[in-house]
Amino acid sequence: MNAILPASQVDHTADPLRKSGRLGNCPDPQKLIEQSPKLDLEQLDRLHDASILSAAQFDLPLLREVAKLAAYMQLRKFEAGRALEDKILAAAFFEPSTRTRLSFESAMLHVGGKTLSVADAKTTGVAKGESMRDIGQMFNSYADVVVMRHTAQESVQDLCEYLRIPLINGGNGSDEHPTQALADWYALMKWRPELAFGKLPEKFRLNLGIIGTPGNMRTVKSFLTLALLFHENINHITIFSEMADPLGDEIREMTNGSPIGIDFSRNLEQSLEYLDVVYMNAIAFLGDGYRFFGDSFSLSKERQLKPDTVILHPLARGDELSTDLDDTQHNLYFNQADGAVWMRQALLLAIFGRVRNVVPREFIA
Repeated sequence: MNAILPASQVDHTADPLRKSGRLGNCPDPQKLIEQSPKLDLEQLDRLHDASILSAAQFDLPLLREVAKLAAYMQLRKFEAGRALEDKILAAAFFEPSTRTRLSFESAMLHVGGKTLSVADAKTTGVAKGESMRDIGQMFNSYADVVVMRHTAQESVQDLCEYLRIPLINGGNGSDEHPTQALADWYALMKWRPELAFGKLPEKFRLNLGIIGTPGNMRTVKSFLTLALLFHENINHITIFSEMADPLGDEIREMTNGSPIGIDFSRNLEQSLEYLDVVYMNAIAFLGDGYRFFGDSFSLSKERQLKPDTVILHPLARGDELSTDLDDTQHNLYFNQADGAVWMRQALLLAIFGRVRNVVPREFIA
């Protein structure tokens, strides 16, 4: 029988990625900051006391500044450990979550705040028929900001009816997940900082593949919404879906007139040779439960990916994303999940108007 070794005795020397404690592609946040070192606080002030309900609230200048603040936080260029010590975050998760709930709680604790959690709708008044409006009224007394995930698309608007404190949408049904998209693009901007600064020559613009259905996958919808902001540096987007209409009326209207070419395909293998980024999700919430759409579109080492192609996935994953890619440079999805904590710290500091309290003058434009 094999003995189980303590972590201190495990030999990591055979794999330099494992030896460093990291797997996959881990771009340096410093490269992002070098593109534009000074923070534009006027942009970040736009988030003061704001609710974050949709990725459409962000334009490129605002997204850039939040990403730069996250990079400074990740590099620990200044101390923010007590910035929100007088604030309480309520993590109200009426739908199961691992990464989103824990990363928001971690983010709040890292900047000195406190957290309250709802991890199961069955333990709340919802189980007794209480309305989201009334729950919103109660949150006004219990917390200073709410992060909510719910299976119902209308939950955000219902909660906001009586809510007087900022609300962060942590995923509402099949509609949106804006802070996931912020984390997605934070990872990509660290990987290729030039995406957010200036205009790339045409031959260097990215071809982006999206595996999923923006019309009913909230992470994919929010990711695509932000992708349109990078129209000067994205050449083409291909959406791979089993559904006849992967966009739906709302997203079709949003993408109409976009300078980025968008097409649809059911043949992933034929496209892999030119895709620079693959964003994938296989799980959608369709009113009565979760549906898996990943049978036709899976990625593994056996696929003919370009050597420098990176893969994003909001996780949790199933068989559509093989673990044999975890220790390759294609894997940007672990960095994507890791960076979410820093992006959410930056977002919380901006919402509470505390950026000026923690950022040294030398980093301010």
